[in-house]
Amino acid sequence: MKRIDIIRRVAQQDGLIVANLGFPARELFSAHDRPGNFYMLGSMGMAGPIGLGLALGQPRPVYVIEGDGALLMNLGSLATIAREAPPNLCLVIVDNGVYGSTGNQPTARAAETDIAALARAAGCNHVIEVSDEGQLQDALDGCCSGSTVIVAHAEAGNAEAPVIDLTPIAIKQRFMRHLGAM
Repeated sequence: MKRIDIIRRVAQQDGLIVANLGFPARELFSAHDRPGNFYMLGSMGMAGPIGLGLALGQPRPVYVIEGDGALLMNLGSLATIAREAPPNLCLVIVDNGVYGSTGNQPTARAAETDIAALARAAGCNHVIEVSDEGQLQDALDGCCSGSTVIVAHAEAGNAEAPVIDLTPIAIKQRFMRHLGAM
């Protein structure tokens, strides 16, 4: 399974989507741009905390697309997500073992680090590991009936995706208008 396959599946869900910076955001933008998507253009490791805040602040499902490398930059977010455990949050961790947006350098996960075990150790109670699109869809179908962490094992590599042609301010304003219209 490739990251773009995971992103396309998440993009089909009804809810808000927060995408990690770099290629995950670009791939979501190219796969299914919509006002309910919040594209990170900076702040590596902050997609999870932003998604958590959204999930705590409103009732709609919130899907977060986070990379294993970005998650490793902010492991404390897992403990906070576990403590708060909003029922409408689904954290999808694309576990490809590399920093895909900066040249595919190996992450710590490429050696011994087990992302699913880290999530469980942080207190996340509903952690699902998937390695194909059928398993991913089943996991997504069960999301947002309880705080869920999906660790989606993927191949390294980036899809051809254009640079997002929206400014950070435009992304924020469009997303906030969408939230206000709900």
